[in-house]
Amino acid sequence: MNTPPSPAPRAAVKAVLFDLDDTLWAIEPVLVRAEGLLYEWLRQHAPKVTASHTVASLRERRMALMQTDPLYRIDLWKLRHAALTEVFREHGEDLALVDDAMALFSEARSTVALFDDVEPALQRLKAKLTLGTVSNGFADLERIGLANHFGVSIAAHRFGRAKPDAAIFHAACEALSVAPAETVYVGDDLQLDVQGAQQAGLRAVWMNRFGRELPAGIVPDAVCRDLHELHLWLDAQTAPQA
Repeated sequence: MNTPPSPAPRAAVKAVLFDLDDTLWAIEPVLVRAEGLLYEWLRQHAPKVTASHTVASLRERRMALMQTDPLYRIDLWKLRHAALTEVFREHGEDLALVDDAMALFSEARSTVALFDDVEPALQRLKAKLTLGTVSNGFADLERIGLANHFGVSIAAHRFGRAKPDAAIFHAACEALSVAPAETVYVGDDLQLDVQGAQQAGLRAVWMNRFGRELPAGIVPDAVCRDLHELHLWLDAQTAPQA
């Protein structure tokens, strides 16, 4: 009788990379507040813009502009700057104020409320594993107070490529001196985070904080509701499998 070969053991996990928005904090309230603060600032400093636009119509203009240049899908800071420049120019407002507007928005974009599990879980995880982040957004981890937890933090707008491009995952692995097979990526987006990481050779955990349904055809290595569940799953992965 022929005995089927045993599956090859998986490499022990040495590093964990995290997405940021909707993984370590909820992004919608952050953006709502940041865009609201920016709009009030525009009302005072660029009133011709707010006389013609609402927060929603400015967002629509920004989304339309995104379709005109692939760079804008990678560099969201540049997209917002370009969209503001466009409407300032149209309405005859002072273009020198665009940088001030972006400074205000960027500060608000990095004023976040961490999920309750984040700080304690990161403290526990970094005692055993190397941690990093890979994000398509432009949150400032120094301002947020999380930078010290991570050995590397790669943002798409600085790197020049965005998730799900394998290059951005591989750059983080290289920076941490780990192989993709020794690395787990944790994120909320099934295409960008789960499929992107798996296609790059990493294991991928779907962070499903909001009780969404898993669609057919996508198979994360694990599904977790918070970082405490992630910690439990990782405990079972940190030794080579027999």
